[in-house]
Amino acid sequence: MGYNEVMIEIDGSMGEGGGQILRTACALSAITKKSCHIFNIRNNRSNPGLKAQHLWAIRSLAELSKAELRGAAINSKKIWFSPEEIESRDINIKIDTAGSITLILQALIPVCLFAQSPVKISFKGGATDTFFSPTFDYFNHVFLRILEGIGIKAETKILKRGYYPEGEAQVEIVISPSKIKKIDLTERGNLKRILAISRASERLKEKKVVEMQLAGVKEVLGKLNLPIEEKKEYHQSRSLGSSICLAAEFENTIIGSDSLGKLGKSAEQIGIEAALQLLKEQKSNACLDEHLADQILPYMALGFKKSRITVPEITEHLKTNIQVIEKFFKGTFEIKNCLEQQNKFLISWVPENN
Repeated sequence: MGYNEVMIEIDGSMGEGGGQILRTACALSAITKKSCHIFNIRNNRSNPGLKAQHLWAIRSLAELSKAELRGAAINSKKIWFSPEEIESRDINIKIDTAGSITLILQALIPVCLFAQSPVKISFKGGATDTFFSPTFDYFNHVFLRILEGIGIKAETKILKRGYYPEGEAQVEIVISPSKIKKIDLTERGNLKRILAISRASERLKEKKVVEMQLAGVKEVLGKLNLPIEEKKEYHQSRSLGSSICLAAEFENTIIGSDSLGKLGKSAEQIGIEAALQLLKEQKSNACLDEHLADQILPYMALGFKKSRITVPEITEHLKTNIQVIEKFFKGTFEIKNCLEQQNKFLISWVPENN
């Protein structure tokens, strides 16, 4: 079975039932050295089983932790992951589709924190910005900024952006070993600025897509007299694409939203969608937006201290990630409704014997 004789059984169809179960479970398996067997993987999806981007994530995790990995094949509904020691080594990931780079990094970053020296991960292929995953700007300016606040250091370099359907991005990230600080993200503080980052392929410059996306943002947020700083860029990419990311920086936290360009939808509408989503997040007064909330849960448990966050809603993704995390650690997550404020919940991680 590998390094540790403990085998944790995980039903991949529980709760939300998506690829997040796989990524979280294998990452925590590598860190805790507790082997896991995941079955019914994505069983409730129209195309069940493992897909290519899931395989890249778990194979890279196996490489990092010298794990024995069985069952890892396209459409497989069960795997066995038995880790040994986390190695300090460079990881090269070659992706021949527009698979999401940010989702793969969600799985790899927690494991790299427990290496003996910095780990460099290089991507050749894949997408920096694709559907059903965070854009790379959201990853950089929201997710990594929150991690920086709890003591985690990661440096990214985008050599080439990639969009659906071709991908062909090139990205490097160096993650340093880190000790996670106690997480206490419960009060935002005052708003400092909103960073609006609009990007598009060079071939969309004549259509002024970058400018029109920002015009959509200003149509919604401009009426509220908010402090907005703009960043604009056109760049080379194999596939045509565009993205907008909004990062609202408060005294104690950052919340964000993003949106991708899409055929049949105007660039201005893409900006409007991102702005409306940010306003929705802002109204809750929670410290984390709904997309970031479930991504931070593993770090709460990995800090081995009582931690607290506030979130705008309790999503199926969040509840499912809680179920997975509690299988690997001695402790529990507690959820309380902040009765004095609508759409705000307090989540606490309470280690056993705390």
